Amino acid sequence: MPTYEYECTKCEHRFETFQSMRDAPLKKCPKCSGKVKRLLGTGAGIIFKGQGFYQTDYRSSSYKSAASADSASSSTKSSPPANTKPSPPAKK
Repeated sequence: MPTYEYECTKCEHRFETFQSMRDAPLKKCPKCSGKVKRLLGTGAGIIFKGQGFYQTDYRSSSYKSAASADSASSSTKSSPPANTKPSPPAKK
């Protein structure tokens, strides 16, 4: 549900409310019962999480190959060596 911002024309109280797009706009201020007007907002930005569209759909093939080479090289550096055993203490 979208968030709508309102401002009272009487007391200038600003508030936000969650409303369905089908709901009628609010008419009364919750503080003074004066007339309110709905403000135009910019809305929220879209956030894409995880492996998403930009990596597979819209990037150039040169970018994709460089990114996959970079991720492959960084994953080999960060993985622990296999079959690591502690060295025996040095004899004196």
